[in-house]
Amino acid sequence: MIEMIINPKAAEKGPWKMFFVGLIYASLSLLLVKWFFSPDVVLSKFSGMIVVTFCVMFSLPFMYFVIKREEAEDEQVEGFLDVWKVHSDAIFAFMWLFLGFVVAFSFWHIVIGDTNLFNAQVETYCMINNPGNIEDCVHKYNFDQKFGPTGSITKEMRFLSILENNVFVMIFTLIFSLIFGAGAIFVLAWNASVIAAAIGIFTQYKVMEIPMGLLRYMVHGFPEIAAYFTTALAGGIFGVGILRNGIRNRKFLRVLENTVILLFISIMILIVAAALEVYLTPILFS
Repeated sequence: MIEMIINPKAAEKGPWKMFFVGLIYASLSLLLVKWFFSPDVVLSKFSGMIVVTFCVMFSLPFMYFVIKREEAEDEQVEGFLDVWKVHSDAIFAFMWLFLGFVVAFSFWHIVIGDTNLFNAQVETYCMINNPGNIEDCVHKYNFDQKFGPTGSITKEMRFLSILENNVFVMIFTLIFSLIFGAGAIFVLAWNASVIAAAIGIFTQYKVMEIPMGLLRYMVHGFPEIAAYFTTALAGGIFGVGILRNGIRNRKFLRVLENTVILLFISIMILIVAAALEVYLTPILFS
């Protein structure tokens, strides 16, 4: 089983190793969908979601292992700095995994040149950037068209809109992780694929421009993803804490306190990420 070949304990010895794990999982996911599902007239319409589903299935053992380990450590610490110190390695491992997803998705999406592989992701991009005319937007951003930037709104409105959307994703991530501890990986894999689609659009589907596209979206994307992973970790350890200790155990109260701290950190990071996206990124890539 491919998802079990890579030992999740690798994250303990070097979070950066998860970048290569992300590369492998995302590459396999996209290539498998291309080979086995693209020829199917019906299933090809859902290629974008199937790619994410495969990526999630590969990643679940790692997510489960990390969340279970972090909950055990969470019972022994308290206070803002101690909580961050204990969980920072896991968050960094998640971020490296996510970066591997984005790089692999971006590369193979452009190299293969099949618009259907990220059909849902391109529609999502258009819904965010051109909600009034999604169909024309989707047609515009295919592999045969040249395109320019979309219209803009005031920075204040854009900041509030982005922050609102990011907080919504954060809440969605929290709910997923509470219902199913490792389930938040779906939200994160989905976001990786949407960013990859956006990178393809920004680079006009040129492989050599991928590094610039990564820089364009990672300036604010890394803080956002760090916030989402912190939220996923908070929800996961909270859920595991209930199962291990019950709600009347003193250890659970410590887990609850640390969960609130992690969520507070997530919100602060999202505010910074929204500010970077609105006020810094346009200056660097105007």
